[in-house]
Amino acid sequence: MIRKTTVVSLPALRLAILTALGASLAAPLASAQTGTPADQAELRQLSQQLAELKTAYAQEVRRLRELDMQVQALQARLAGKVPAAVTDSAVAPVAAVPAAPSPATAQPPPTQEGYASTAAEAEQARSEAMSRSVADVKRQTRTLFDQSLVIENSLTYNRYDRKQLTLNGFLALDAIFLGNIAIENVESDTLNYNLAARWGIGPRLSLNMDVPYVARKTVYQKGGAGGAAAAIAQEETTGSGIGDVTLSANYLLLPEQGSRPETVLNFGVTAPTGREPYGIPWTVLERDDDDYVRFAIPDEQPTGNGVWQASIGVSAVKTTDPAILFGNIGYTYSFEASFDDLDTNPDTVNPGDVKLGDSFYYGAGVAFAFNERTSFSMSLSNRLSARAQTRYEGSPWRKVIGSDANAAMFNLGVTHALSPEATIVGILGIGLTPDAPDFSLGFRIPYSL
Repeated sequence: MIRKTTVVSLPALRLAILTALGASLAAPLASAQTGTPADQAELRQLSQQLAELKTAYAQEVRRLRELDMQVQALQARLAGKVPAAVTDSAVAPVAAVPAAPSPATAQPPPTQEGYASTAAEAEQARSEAMSRSVADVKRQTRTLFDQSLVIENSLTYNRYDRKQLTLNGFLALDAIFLGNIAIENVESDTLNYNLAARWGIGPRLSLNMDVPYVARKTVYQKGGAGGAAAAIAQEETTGSGIGDVTLSANYLLLPEQGSRPETVLNFGVTAPTGREPYGIPWTVLERDDDDYVRFAIPDEQPTGNGVWQASIGVSAVKTTDPAILFGNIGYTYSFEASFDDLDTNPDTVNPGDVKLGDSFYYGAGVAFAFNERTSFSMSLSNRLSARAQTRYEGSPWRKVIGSDANAAMFNLGVTHALSPEATIVGILGIGLTPDAPDFSLGFRIPYSL
């Protein structure tokens, strides 16, 4: 024997009971028209109470449905699925609902577009928010491959301030210094505009090109001008032009799976298209009595390194709700280059070769998705550079003292989606070591075509 089971919801069951009660009372009401006046009055009173209960029940059903819609809409708003203007209208206080004639005519309000009417839709909104934030983080770490072409405009400002005490003389009687005491201060402001293009060749390969335009202003201050310790001489120079152009590629080694992060191989080449710092004329501002140059400045500022460089590295991204972990590590090799003049002394010309120090860099950070459109990130980056070497014609290689560097930065970033195609990224960098900029402020706007 086959048994059929019918599942009835609780509200429907209540409506059926109320309807049955109404029907059961309606029949005696019809037959009681000939009864005693007391019975007729009691039956009319019970019928009126039943009608009032049915009306109140219909109102409560409507209230429950509206409150459920408002809760789902707020969940979607917190997940960033709908604009605040839409959800604000959804969470307005519930007005008094007009009495419905009967439960059969009480219909739920129509679902407005953009509302999350179920818990599944609210969860889907949270997933979409996470997906957009992950995509923004991957775009910044060069680990996004699902976009055919992205044009990125960025503007970065760096501030440097270096002070150095210079002693030129000797110490007499272990307590008295005889000679010149000078304080040197170099203040540099650099504005870098970068136009970049990212091509997604396939699901595992993308190509990048970065073309920077650099504008620099450097102020030189030197104490002890004219032999007076209190006198300070100051001069400034500027320089602007195209910087060193970089061509790079990213290859997806391992997709994210389980506890394994998404791993991407990065490699690139930087061409010396900018103005190299060698061979720039220098102007002498002050000499000693023995014709020693005490204060000289370059006539213009360089915009590039002047040598070819190649880099290789690995980037990784791991999503762990609600955080996104990312990191990178790499190595940059600098090739040798020959120049007509390596000496900063304006009175001499010494051609030779330059080998900039190779550098090792690494970084790590974490990003948090506030909603579908906004995320916040914190990261630490560091670059360790070895000493540079120079070789004049007919001389062996010599290391340049003080040319090694350790530049560490702590970065705070905010990413906000302006539209499905455009995103704005703001980054504040704080220098942690003397070789790093005092602070850095940058904005990037990648646009997907």
